[in-house]
Amino acid sequence: MLDHSLPIPEKDLEAWLRDLPARPAVFALFGSEAPNNEGPAPEPYISRTANLRRRMHRLLAPQFAGTRRLHLGGTVVRLDYSEVGSEFVTALLLLQAVRRYCGERVRKHLHLRPPILLRLTSGNAYPRVYVTNRVTQRALACTYGPFYSRTAAERFLDDSLNFFELRRCTEELHPDPAFPGCVYSEMKMCLAPCFKGCTDQRYAQEAQQVREYLDSRGARTIANLEKERDVASAALDFEKAARLHQRVQKMKAVTQQAAPLVHPLADLDAIIVQPTVPQQHQAPSAADTGPEKLSNRALQTEATHVAIFLVRGGRILGPGLYSVEGMRHPNERAGSTSLFAHPTLLEPTPLATLPAAFGPAPTGSGATVPATRKGARGQLEQRLQTILDELDTQARAEKFPIDQLSEHLSLLARWYYRPVNRRIGEIFFRDEQRQADSAEERPFPLSRVVRGISRVFCGQREVVETAE
Repeated sequence: MLDHSLPIPEKDLEAWLRDLPARPAVFALFGSEAPNNEGPAPEPYISRTANLRRRMHRLLAPQFAGTRRLHLGGTVVRLDYSEVGSEFVTALLLLQAVRRYCGERVRKHLHLRPPILLRLTSGNAYPRVYVTNRVTQRALACTYGPFYSRTAAERFLDDSLNFFELRRCTEELHPDPAFPGCVYSEMKMCLAPCFKGCTDQRYAQEAQQVREYLDSRGARTIANLEKERDVASAALDFEKAARLHQRVQKMKAVTQQAAPLVHPLADLDAIIVQPTVPQQHQAPSAADTGPEKLSNRALQTEATHVAIFLVRGGRILGPGLYSVEGMRHPNERAGSTSLFAHPTLLEPTPLATLPAAFGPAPTGSGATVPATRKGARGQLEQRLQTILDELDTQARAEKFPIDQLSEHLSLLARWYYRPVNRRIGEIFFRDEQRQADSAEERPFPLSRVVRGISRVFCGQREVVETAE
């Protein structure tokens, strides 16, 4: 589960502690097993820390024994740990470790709040939409979220239903013409199926419009209204066009309450880019030292990868390591034009493949020219697509329990809804401009993801250099 496993020595503990990395990590401390393996193995102490060396010194060093704070010296025999590069990776790794060793108590251990969702009861004869925190396998296509909070979900739901005539009552309906109805039917805000105020076909049509609205966070509904507005305007029916335009403006304001993370759970697909742990490199030799060479300290903390996570139907897969070796990163702060805004590969192209537009080929042994920008982009995107294909194959090969999907949604919402200045990494959703009615699966914007990889890597490199 964790990358490193070290036995804790009884002697020379201080020297052992000095060899631990002073970096963020997820760790587990294991006690000795029962003699003859009698009974279940004791649960390990699992936690995370911003400085593994300092935390282990506090938990294991003899001078802290007898204090009021937790001390595990003499009771644990093994340390497992993995270094982490961001809060998102820390939370996911901690979730996996706690679930493996603590089982169903993972939510209580990690203080996970259930995800806040909206669900359309499509199986009911008279569907309605309500706020829930339960995830079921059969209702993934008509469950939407996760939202920031229950209050945010209820506000979005109430404001959205003002555009439709779907029922808001919670009772199991048995239509009776003698039933007096409710205030929503009096205000013409409900089709009133409770007393047969409409046919079943008309109510099913209204429920389908609500589902279309929720599936696209209002985008398709707004597009249809804009077409009707334009037709009315062309027909010189300006009063109708004004009413439709006002409805469009109100609906746009309401749909902005739903964050881009809100999707039907069955279609919640995304790519998350996160920084990785800087790798330790061998110090340069004396021949390599000099004012024109990199410093020993910079070489020891050089990072060469970013972590790619694939969100497939709300499930978080990964990480896959994307190598940034050979990439030329644009300077976002220099205000450069779009011509130099995309990362390229610092890779030579053989003279035999040089296009005629470049003019006569240079002479001389070993003469090369830079690779074309389009070809370099294609190689970077192909490198990313290979990682996504591997993660997607993993998702299709493994069965994923529905209760764990709820945990992944909780972690995803906890990370996504942080303030932007505290949220490390970037997320990219599928191309929403593609028609949803198309049978072809909407693609990821790989070009934008590659630019995001460059930004995350450059940001992580600056943090590492500053910390060192």
